[in-house]
Amino acid sequence: MSAMEPKIVFCECAYARVLPKKVKEKVLTELKRSGKEYETVSDLCEMSARKDPKLKELSAESHLKIAACYPRAVKWMFESADSTLSEGVTIENMREDSAEDVVKALLPDYSGEEIVADESVQLDTVKHPEGWKPWFPVIDFDSCTNCMQCLSFCLFGVYGVSEDDKIEVQNPDKCKTDCPACSRVCPEVAIMFPKYRNAPINGAPVSKEDMERESMKVDISSLLGGDIYKTLRDRNIRSKSRFSKERDDDKALKERMRCLRELKENLDIPDSALMSLPSMSEIEATFESKKQENNDSQ
Repeated sequence: MSAMEPKIVFCECAYARVLPKKVKEKVLTELKRSGKEYETVSDLCEMSARKDPKLKELSAESHLKIAACYPRAVKWMFESADSTLSEGVTIENMREDSAEDVVKALLPDYSGEEIVADESVQLDTVKHPEGWKPWFPVIDFDSCTNCMQCLSFCLFGVYGVSEDDKIEVQNPDKCKTDCPACSRVCPEVAIMFPKYRNAPINGAPVSKEDMERESMKVDISSLLGGDIYKTLRDRNIRSKSRFSKERDDDKALKERMRCLRELKENLDIPDSALMSLPSMSEIEATFESKKQENNDSQ
């Protein structure tokens, strides 16, 4: 590969089926036929989550072309792995564009003819050994205002605050697969899940209509009447007080489940995530811990 010839990277998105299989096969077929050098990576999401040093190596390339998903998602996946892409990098979207359009952007000499997939082309369809998709939030810091609403909302300890008081994803492996809830409460539409099914949460460009829709939600209080920790805790306390004499734990549980149903209906939280929510005692302990942290920082 000459000094000025761009490096081509092809993401197979091996741990989910968000990229059309036929598009991937056709693009890979044409890359193979072209005789150009290219490199395949199994899954950029997984590499970002574990901060694979390979991403830093790729970001150092002065001329780089990436075939993956939405450019906004790819840019911030690299960024979350401390690997800033240069301005000259081009990212082609196999999730939305045709194989011919992607190949035309990757290979200037491409004739533009319809591509017939080569049957010998094999895609990596392996599953993560731990069954993880992988699934975790990616923050668009061009849009993020550091409001910390995601930190207040998440019950699983995914988010944290950096030394310079900036929100960050500290524990991506604690995120619950297929749960996009924190992105649904973000007022700036700044939180992405690249493997989510719908725009703009999947990294698609944010439209004016998206912003107007999100501004109507504003914050969690519009859904639950206040901070989620306080809401769940207060409902638990009220349930204990109301039913303590009757010793009716079933009614207290129903009260909690009513609160959780509100989250499910409004925020698209899957049942698997709801079932893995911590117990009330754990929620209360987390709330008190966060309260103490806030007091200490003031």
